[in-house]
Amino acid sequence: MLEAMNTHRIVLFALLAATQACSGAGPGAGPGAPPPAARPDADRIARLEAIYQARADSLLLNPHEADVHFITGMIGHHAQALVMAGFAPENGASPAVQVLCARIINAQSDEIAIMQRWLRERGLPVPEIHIEGSTLMVHGPEHAMNMPGMISPEQLRELEAARGPDFDRLFLTYMIQHHEGAVTMVHDLFAADGAAQGDFIFKIASDIQVDQATEIARMELMLAEMTTPGP
Repeated sequence: MLEAMNTHRIVLFALLAATQACSGAGPGAGPGAPPPAARPDADRIARLEAIYQARADSLLLNPHEADVHFITGMIGHHAQALVMAGFAPENGASPAVQVLCARIINAQSDEIAIMQRWLRERGLPVPEIHIEGSTLMVHGPEHAMNMPGMISPEQLRELEAARGPDFDRLFLTYMIQHHEGAVTMVHDLFAADGAAQGDFIFKIASDIQVDQATEIARMELMLAEMTTPGP
């Protein structure tokens, strides 16, 4: 949050500097002319910062219901992706799929921790993740495991049992479905009136949307290469 506030201050100072640059060359400017009044700008900055701080405090104390639903659900959603990607080393995944799985595990583990901290700072229920092999336990809000795109227990068992090229094909198919669900969650968040107004929520949702859409395109290409017959 401090980073977001500093960014906001930089923008405010830049706008004020631009305003002064445009108006500073008017009549009376030059040697001996009285310096431009600094106090009005200082007062304006103080008022804008007070407004921004009040808004930030309000978002901290009263987070939007859609924001909380998104963050809570995305924790569970990411957790299932960790389980799916975690099969790769033992299931004979190709090098390309193993690299993809490692990237998913690194990125989504970090995002889970960040989202848990966001909930914890607001005194909200925090889904706690426990993974043992193919078993995923999420302790906390029930809806955390009922999000778009999540694969069924039967699909998860099928993926766990697959080996080699069969694993690659199933993983790519199911993870495309999984990622498309995450993109849907972002669209639903942005469509909710008054949601995603805070810097954190807007940024993490936007990052997830871009990252998952990019990976969907990559996985679709990998899957197409697997299913295209050779010459």
